[in-house]
Amino acid sequence: MLEDKDRIFTNLYGWESYDLPAARARGDWDGTAAILARGRDAIIEEVKASGLRGRGGAGFPTGMKWSFMPKESKDGRPSYLVINADESEPGTCKDRDILRFEPHKLIEGALIAGFAMGAHAAYIYIRGEFYNEASNVVKAIRQAYEAGLLGKNACGSGWDFDIVLHRGAGAYICGEETALLNSLEGKKGEPRNKPPFPAAAGLYSCPTTINNVETIASVPTIVRRGGAWFAGIGRNDKNTGTKLFCISGHVSQPCNVEEAMGIPLRELIEKHAGGVRGGWDNLLAVIPGGSSTPVLPKAACETALMDFDGLREAGSSLGTAAVIVMDKSTDIIYAIARLSFFYMHESCGQCTPCREGTGWVWRIMQRMVKGNATVEEIDMLYEITKEIEGHTICAHGDASAWPVQALIRHFRPEMEKRILDYRKQAA
Repeated sequence: MLEDKDRIFTNLYGWESYDLPAARARGDWDGTAAILARGRDAIIEEVKASGLRGRGGAGFPTGMKWSFMPKESKDGRPSYLVINADESEPGTCKDRDILRFEPHKLIEGALIAGFAMGAHAAYIYIRGEFYNEASNVVKAIRQAYEAGLLGKNACGSGWDFDIVLHRGAGAYICGEETALLNSLEGKKGEPRNKPPFPAAAGLYSCPTTINNVETIASVPTIVRRGGAWFAGIGRNDKNTGTKLFCISGHVSQPCNVEEAMGIPLRELIEKHAGGVRGGWDNLLAVIPGGSSTPVLPKAACETALMDFDGLREAGSSLGTAAVIVMDKSTDIIYAIARLSFFYMHESCGQCTPCREGTGWVWRIMQRMVKGNATVEEIDMLYEITKEIEGHTICAHGDASAWPVQALIRHFRPEMEKRILDYRKQAA
């Protein structure tokens, strides 16, 4: 259990104002100039020591990612920090509350991260539907400029730093970092081939690092309190620190909550979300990390630990830590079919396996919902997902395949029963 003194996001529920005076009272912008005075290398080493891994889904070590940026520009190109606020994963709403209620943590984190990577500018790419959230961030940025915390000689540190907020147009694919860069440049939101990686040629072909909102917003507290403090929270040195979890679905109290990495899934649901509707025995399944992560049946949920390694061992993934709870009233086949429609609809169409395969999967899943299929088609459906997975430029193809694969892996008897019942009714 995470103690209150170790919480980073103390205004997660918006009980206090998000503006600059209230943020400062909570400890934001405290000694920021002194943090920058430590130097670029010292800040990166502190983040490395913390064990912070990306909170957007991939879980790449943040300090290592920052270290890929060039120390000095040899050809005059500037470096950029891009913050991914295009939170479009179904079930995920953690970044939204940071943007609404803790924008100054994000802005201060952007300054510290930008300085550490030699960037004088950051772009926040925010989901187009987040109108109120964007408004709060714009107001917070304006307050920071007026207080001398951004712009020329930011915080009196001698470092010039600017932040630009860019509103997206609601495309899920723009949550993928290179599609985001294309969209930011005014191009169609399609993922790019890698290499070159963004650290070599990102935004406007300049060195760029893309980080998630939660990742950047965690940085000021980490460097202020020390990497060792953050590393001391969590299950082991690969799963450190605190994490925001979004709990929705068939629970008594859907919520966002900050907890320690590695908390048992059952404890997370029962302690913070009031338990499964109808009691734990009424649980059918849980999607533990947002809609793209494989669903876990009740048996796996009993022992699953909510961190990168724990969920991988359970057969799923931490992803964005969006916990979607489904009780026994759920038509699990229909639920996964609905996700199949989402991933078909949101495919950018650039890669043939994704463009064609997601439509094929959805059409078969429609028939599986009714039972108007054959048992042999279950294996064919699984094979189609395998032809999509790993054969596309970005991970959208994998995201479309994993929910269906997990459905077949854990709920095949239910699918077969649906088919047999349909045949009996048609006879």
